[in-house]
Amino acid sequence: MVIILTGLTGCSELEPRSGEEYSAYLFSYFVGNGPGQEQIHFAVSEDGFNWRALNQNRPIVDSREISNSGGVRDPHVIRGEDGETFYMVVTDLHVPTMGWSNHAMVLMKSSDLIHWESSVVDIHEAFPEEFGDVYRVWAPQTIYDPETGKYMVYFSMKSPNEPDIIYYAYANDDFTALATTPEQLYFPPAESQNRASIDGDIVYHYGKYYLFHKADDIDPGIKVAISDRLTEGYELHSTERVDKTREAVEGSAVFRLHDSDRWILMYDVYIRGDYQFAESTDLLNFELVDDRISMDFRPRHGSVMSITREEHVRLLEEWGSLEHFVTGVGAEYVRHRNISVDTDAGTMHIPLWRGADPARFDPRFETLSGISVIPEGAQDFSAGPVTYTLEFDGEPRLTFEVSAEVWHNPVLDGYYADPDIIFSEKNERFYIYPTSDGYLGWSGTYFKTFSSDNLVDWVDEGVILDLEEDVSWTSRNAWAPAMIERQIDGEYRYFYYFTAAQRVGVAVSDEPDGRFVDIGQPLVDTFPEGVTGGQHIDPDVFRDPVSGKYFLYWGNGYMAGAELNDDMVSLKEDSIVVMTPDRTFREGVHVLYREGKYYFLWSEDDTRSENYRVRYAMADSPLGPLEIPEDNLVIAKDPSIGIYGTGHNSVIQVPGRDEWYIVYHRFTYPKGIEMGGDAGFHRETCIDRMEFDEDGRILRVQPTHEGIDPVELDR
Repeated sequence: MVIILTGLTGCSELEPRSGEEYSAYLFSYFVGNGPGQEQIHFAVSEDGFNWRALNQNRPIVDSREISNSGGVRDPHVIRGEDGETFYMVVTDLHVPTMGWSNHAMVLMKSSDLIHWESSVVDIHEAFPEEFGDVYRVWAPQTIYDPETGKYMVYFSMKSPNEPDIIYYAYANDDFTALATTPEQLYFPPAESQNRASIDGDIVYHYGKYYLFHKADDIDPGIKVAISDRLTEGYELHSTERVDKTREAVEGSAVFRLHDSDRWILMYDVYIRGDYQFAESTDLLNFELVDDRISMDFRPRHGSVMSITREEHVRLLEEWGSLEHFVTGVGAEYVRHRNISVDTDAGTMHIPLWRGADPARFDPRFETLSGISVIPEGAQDFSAGPVTYTLEFDGEPRLTFEVSAEVWHNPVLDGYYADPDIIFSEKNERFYIYPTSDGYLGWSGTYFKTFSSDNLVDWVDEGVILDLEEDVSWTSRNAWAPAMIERQIDGEYRYFYYFTAAQRVGVAVSDEPDGRFVDIGQPLVDTFPEGVTGGQHIDPDVFRDPVSGKYFLYWGNGYMAGAELNDDMVSLKEDSIVVMTPDRTFREGVHVLYREGKYYFLWSEDDTRSENYRVRYAMADSPLGPLEIPEDNLVIAKDPSIGIYGTGHNSVIQVPGRDEWYIVYHRFTYPKGIEMGGDAGFHRETCIDRMEFDEDGRILRVQPTHEGIDPVELDR
C-alpha cells in the first residue's frame, strides 16, 4: 500500500554534515536461501534498535529484473559524496538452482532510494584472463575513496585450490561496471592460519580504516584488521573474535548511532537463524544489546545506513504502513503483542487485559517524530470504533479507526505452549505448567508455573525447574511438562513430569510452585517394544478415580502408556502398552475421566502447521483399547478470526461441577500466521469452554479471543 502524505518532507539538507541532521536508519537485507527469498528488503528505525519492515516485508525490487541468476543477496547501501545519489551492491546468486557457486554481482544506483538503475558485473566476462575460473563472488560492498575520488567496490572471490580472498576494484564513473582489475585487499597473517576471508565491511574512524570480516581460521568468526590506507596495509588486530557468540556467524555490518560515540556491530548467526547486535565505543570491544532489539522480520546478511527525516518519510510514503507512523500504544492494560493493524482498511484493534475500562480508555499512541494523533485523551470505545487523525506539523494527513475491548485469551502474558493444568486441593488454586516458548528451535531451558483462583487472572509464580541448574543429565530442550498432586501419609506431594533432550524426566516438590528436585536420571529414554521411530516426549500423568492407580502416557509418532509404581518416579515395566490411535496421532496425549469413560486427546499435524489441532478417542479403561468416534475433532483453527495452530492441550474440571475447560496453545496472534515455521515456537496459551453431548461425545470447541468468564469456586 502507498500512503500519500504530501507536504511532509520539510527542508532538511540532502547531505547532512552532522549526526543531528540524521533522524533514522535504513536496514537493507534479504530473508533466506529458498525460492523467492533472495531479494532486497528494506526496514527502518528511528533509534537503531527497534526496526519495522517496509513494504510488508516484501522485496523493494524484483531480483529477476536486475540479476542474471534470478536471486540477489547481501545488499549494501551507501550515500554518495554528492548527497544526492545512493549506491547499492548485491551478490548475484540463486542458491536453489546454483548452489553456492556464482561469478557475478549487481551494481545499483538511485537518486531517491525508491527507483534503482542496475548493471550486472560478470567477473568471468569482465576479467577472463585473471579471474575466468572463479566460482564464488560474494558479498560486495562500496566505499568512497577520497584519494582517488572514486567508489571502491570490495568483495570476496574464490578460485580453484585457493581460499576465499577479499579483493577490491574501482567502479566506473557511471557505477555500471568495474573500471580496474580486482586486486587483493587483505592478506591474513600466516600465524592466524586463516583459510578464508569473506564478508568484508570497512569503517573509517579517526584516520584509520577498520576492516571487519569473517575469518575462517582456528577460531572462525568476525575479526578486525586495521590500516591507515584504504587499499593496503591491513593488519589483524587480534585472533580473538569480536562477535559475542560461539555459533557460526557471517555478514557483519557496523554503523554509528546518531549523536553518539557508540557503534553497533550486527551479524548473521546463520545456522541458528538468528541476528545479533552488539555495541562498542572503540570498535574493538563489544557487548551484546540483543535485549534492546526488536524486529518484525527475520533478516539475513544486511547493512544499515543513516537517513534524513525527508528520506525516511519518502520511504514511508512509498512502502510504509500505519504501524510505521503509529509505532506503539503506551497505555496500561494493553496486550501489546496482540494489537492488530490493517493498513489497507485503515483500522487498528487494541485488545486489553481484564481491569481496563473500554468506556474510558486513552491509548496514548506513540508516533513517528513530528506526528500527532487527534483526538487526545480518554475515549469511549464501548460503543464501537473511534476515528483518529494523524497530523504532521498541524496538517491532517491520514485517518484511521481504532477499536478496543477486553480479551481473556491468551491467558498468559508472553510466549508459552504445551500447557498442563491442575487444581491444587492444598492451595485451592489452579496451576498452569507450560513450555517456555519464543526460543529458536524450541531451545528453552527452564520451566515456570502460573496460578489463578478463577482461570482468568494468572500470577507468574516464577521458575520451578531450570535444566541448566537443576538437572544433571541434560541442559537442553525443556518441553511439554505434566503435573499431578498426590496426598501421601497426609502430606501433599507434587510430581512434575517433563521433556528434556527428547526424554521424559521427573522432579518432585512439596509445593505446586516450589523449586522441584530432579530424580537424577530420565524416567523414559527408550522405545517401547515394537516401536522404532518417534520421540520420547510430551508426558501426561493421570489418576484413575476408579482404581486409584496412577498412569503415565507419552510419545511423539507413537503413544505409549504405563502404570506408575507407588513411588511415582518409576514405571511398572510389564504394564507398558503402545496405544497409538491412528495416523492422525502426532503427540501431546492428554487423558481425563468423565461419567464412566476415559477420554484420550492428542495433537494432529506439526506444531509449526496452521492445521495443528486436537482429536480424541474413548476407552473403558486407562490403558485402552481405544474407540475413535466418527467425528472426533476437538478444536482446530479459525482463519475468519485469525486463530491458527490450536493444539497440545490439557483439560480441567471445576471441582464439584460437570464444568470443563480446554487449555491449549495457538500461534501468536496476529503475527504468527506470517512467521512461517517460526510460528511453531511463538505460541500463546488460551482457555475455552469444552462441553459434551448427551451421549458423552466431546462437542467441537470454538477457539476464541474473548476466552471465558472468571470461574467462581464452590467454597
